[in-house]
Amino acid sequence: MDRSAVMDDDAHARFQALFEAHRGIVLKIASSYAWNADDRADLAQEIGMQLWRAFPGYDDSRSFSTWMYRVALNVAISSLRSESARRRRTVPLDERHDLGDPQSADPDASQRVRALETFLQKEHPLDRALLVLYLEERSHKDIAEILGISETNVATKIGRLKQRMRDEV
Repeated sequence: MDRSAVMDDDAHARFQALFEAHRGIVLKIASSYAWNADDRADLAQEIGMQLWRAFPGYDDSRSFSTWMYRVALNVAISSLRSESARRRRTVPLDERHDLGDPQSADPDASQRVRALETFLQKEHPLDRALLVLYLEERSHKDIAEILGISETNVATKIGRLKQRMRDEV
């Protein structure tokens, strides 16, 4: 039986409203894990589909955005692993990440964004997720809950990531 049939109209409307209110999370995760426009669109669509499928199990006592981050990151990391396995079997084309408006008013900011994107691309998926959440100014508690690690581990990993960024960027 199709899971979407299990949700009534109220649940469907509630999901749609919550999803629209937090749509930026999906776009941010997709942009952090996919490096060209087509892959980002595909990943965002896959995340949306998995959120829809998982919504009947969503616990109202928890923050929707925290739940959404957790699902989105799990989908993105799984997609990255599948993509990595596929890349080992193929020869990749030279694709550049779409950095947005090349006529940016601040060339230094554009250069910093490129450096951050390059740094992010090289990081392990968990560290990438941690950094995205940190840059999103999520609390250590939220990050720990989303990633399933302790707050102490979050603080330690953030400190190490910041040091690596200072060293590399």
